[in-house]
Amino acid sequence: MSMPLRTASLRRRVTWLALLVLVVVLPVTGLVVKSVFDAQAERNLDALLSGRTQLAQQLARQNVAPAALVRRIDADGVRVTLVLRSGQVLGAPPVEASSAVRQVRATLQAGQRTRGAELTLSADTSLLAEASGTLRRTLLISGAAALVITAVALVVGMRFALAPLDAMTGLARSIAAGRRGGRLQPTRDDTELGRTAAAFDEMLDALEGAEQQARGSEARMREFVADAAHELRTPVAGIRTAAETLLRLGPDASRREELELLLVRESQRAGALVDDLLDLARIDAGLELRLRPVRLKEIAVAQVERLRLAAPELTVEVVGEDLELQADPERVAQVLTNLTNNARTAAGDRGKIEILVRRVPGEGGGPEGAAGPAYAEIVVQDNGPGVLPVDRERIFRRLVHSPATRGSGLGLPIARGFARAHGGDLTCGDRADGQRGAAFRLVLPFG
Repeated sequence: MSMPLRTASLRRRVTWLALLVLVVVLPVTGLVVKSVFDAQAERNLDALLSGRTQLAQQLARQNVAPAALVRRIDADGVRVTLVLRSGQVLGAPPVEASSAVRQVRATLQAGQRTRGAELTLSADTSLLAEASGTLRRTLLISGAAALVITAVALVVGMRFALAPLDAMTGLARSIAAGRRGGRLQPTRDDTELGRTAAAFDEMLDALEGAEQQARGSEARMREFVADAAHELRTPVAGIRTAAETLLRLGPDASRREELELLLVRESQRAGALVDDLLDLARIDAGLELRLRPVRLKEIAVAQVERLRLAAPELTVEVVGEDLELQADPERVAQVLTNLTNNARTAAGDRGKIEILVRRVPGEGGGPEGAAGPAYAEIVVQDNGPGVLPVDRERIFRRLVHSPATRGSGLGLPIARGFARAHGGDLTCGDRADGQRGAAFRLVLPFG
């Protein structure tokens, strides 16, 4: 299920998101800073007044003169008023306590002249309010400046930050325009953009590889269709010629029987070619096998009997074990029919064909070098001229056949397709005994 992708500008989204975060964070930070500043200022003022009061008590115990005591506890921003028992007022004139004045009162407990005196310390809190107001204005100005600077930096910086995405976009458009081969080639693949760029390059490699394969498949398909049409043209032309000749001949014509045989033969040839093309189509689409227990030697013996009926002077023998495995008997028989027919054509009706059925142990592929699973092998070899090494793979291509034969050139490709559908393979090589001739090796797994 596809869903529409929201494609709003990434630059705008990131810029607005960053500014929104700043709009939220800066006021909160400013409030916290101002609250901490105000609380600390209050504590400092309380500590100052309390400290001055303790100092006054200490000086009184030292019997310091009242005037000297007032001078020593005087401090910036603190008004000191000392009223002796006699009513004499020393220091600043007394003021009334209010919201703008913080006062601390204490009675001195020692000293000949200061015992019982009333000490009043007054602090003007308007200085704190002014400092708090100054801090608030500083925070507002700096916050606004930070927003402006951040917005400008984001607009400029996003161009550089999103340059890799612009490069990806430009490359994608160039690929869409038909210019192949371009890659991003990230310098690092352990970052977000690096991983994205590497994945983008891998996707392009896969797409171009698939495109090349598709073009190659299309070219091969066109070539195959053209060759198949050419192969079908011969029997169809023969059928048409025979049919037209039959129509022109009278009922008592001497050539009528010969033309009827030609018509049947060419029809069979065309039908066989169509059946081969259908088999190839099934193989390409994914052949469905009907597996059941199969005895390979029985199938080989049936092929021997068929060949002896068709060519009594042909020497055919089956050697090997009576192996049983899971396979499609019709497809295996079709493979052996093709191989034995080719061997008969190569060796001649007086030649010799051998069919070897044997179990072959698997090569070392198991744990710690242990042998892999065994497989069955059927070798069909003849004493004909053999197949040149350069042609041993080419003969498995479709519509490739010898000029001396009248085959369609589809038998071996179909046989290999059936073998590989079973999980095995079909190859061509020299005879194992070194004698003249060809050997076709069919491999089928026991699994």
